Amino acid sequence: MSKIAWKGAALLSPVPPALVSCAYGGRDNLITVAWTGIVNSEPPKTYISVRPERFSYNLIKESGEFVINLPSCHIIRSIDFCGCRSGRDTDKFAACGLTRQRPSAVSCPLVAESPVSLECKVTDVIELGSHHMFLADIAAVDVDESYIDENGRLRMEKCSLAAYAHGQYFALGKKIGSFGYSVKKRGKDPRRTGGAKKGRKD
Repeated sequence: MSKIAWKGAALLSPVPPALVSCAYGGRDNLITVAWTGIVNSEPPKTYISVRPERFSYNLIKESGEFVINLPSCHIIRSIDFCGCRSGRDTDKFAACGLTRQRPSAVSCPLVAESPVSLECKVTDVIELGSHHMFLADIAAVDVDESYIDENGRLRMEKCSLAAYAHGQYFALGKKIGSFGYSVKKRGKDPRRTGGAKKGRKD
């Protein structure tokens, strides 16, 4: 098997087309962000990278807050719209028929139609080039209770999440494994015993 070497490019895929809500000075907005992820577990920290010319950039920078609303396939058309249109002259909540929901730890609204929302408080702004990174603490996680089972466990596989890869949207497919399954002893679940965490040597 051979590979062709291209010059460096932002080609990591798939990524979540996250619907980010923000607000400042009496205005709120929605922006679709692909450059996002988890950067730390304790404390839980995330980031989003936004171009300074985007309308949402100043809303986030001035307020120091934003919400990452995980992308559901049910609202993927709205997610695409919010990544293509500016909020300077468009109320994207109204245009997409999305519902503002009260947050618990920040002042910008959640998107009610998203199954999971991460309320974030900015700790650092890092100027990287085309984008500036908003590094943030995850202050609260809001979960649609219809996706929580009788044991209080979030059934993420029921959330119909979407992914973005090289300019296209995809519905997440069938489960092909779970964390630790390659080293799990028969009859034991490392998620319950703690074996996966203690045994990690990577």
